[in-house]
Amino acid sequence: MKISKNKVRIAMLLITLVFSVSHYVLGQDELLKILEEEEKGEKVFVESTFKGTRMINGHSIEIRSKGALELIISHRFGTLNSGVKNLFGLDDANIRIGLDYALTDGFTVGVGRSSFQKVYDGYAKFTALRQGNRVSPVTMVIYGNMSINTLDWPNPDREYLSSHRYAFTNQLLIARKFSNSISLQVMPSIVHRNMVPTAAEENLIYAMGIGGRQKLTNSVAITFEYYYQFNNYSPIGYKNPIAIGFDIETGGHVFQLHFTNSRATFERGFITETRGDFFKGDIHFGFNITRNFQLNSGK
Repeated sequence: MKISKNKVRIAMLLITLVFSVSHYVLGQDELLKILEEEEKGEKVFVESTFKGTRMINGHSIEIRSKGALELIISHRFGTLNSGVKNLFGLDDANIRIGLDYALTDGFTVGVGRSSFQKVYDGYAKFTALRQGNRVSPVTMVIYGNMSINTLDWPNPDREYLSSHRYAFTNQLLIARKFSNSISLQVMPSIVHRNMVPTAAEENLIYAMGIGGRQKLTNSVAITFEYYYQFNNYSPIGYKNPIAIGFDIETGGHVFQLHFTNSRATFERGFITETRGDFFKGDIHFGFNITRNFQLNSGK
């Protein structure tokens, strides 16, 4: 499998756009705080790069404090272009219910179940670097996910293995909070599907994601997310997933309202098997509802 030079250039451009302008957009309040702490010789870590642990479909670099249990309900309706008869997609529904638990301040595990393809998934998420003065200009998180498709086999006469149901995703989440209002993240991603829908498809898919947040008020922000696939050639005609939305924070809840061309809410599904064309109206309205429960003091 060969990846063209143009595609490599696109990936490098995405990374450059995210991190090369930091000195020009760093907010005054953030800068003054860092300078004050540097004078004291103290380390200061950046907080709240994003509102939630999810960007939109995928994960953000955020990890809750030790002992936090987070309930996440992700909902996707049908496509807006399905018409009045289908109430512009509201008659259809796909839901994922997940539980995440922070074992330490920098390590979280989670499990979930999606109605779409009856997928069970589990993940681990570890903070390798945190943005802060005297520490690092970015936050870096290592993320790994395993999903299991439990639909009935499409061809009952064929011999299948249980391992055919498995898919694995590995990501490096790299984010920077440029100011109190602007945060950006890139997500180099590898997805391995043990079994693919057609013989023309590759099992191992490489992708580069980019996402960000623009804060509008203290409790509302606009977000976006996009993944570019380097080698996902298929007669099915998969599309690159696009999503835009709003984050609304109310106490212990975070509401994320968004529009996306992806129906799936797990990595294998939305990164590599999105079929909707965002620019032809194959857009799903959806939302994530997050409720955080602190089971201990976090110490």
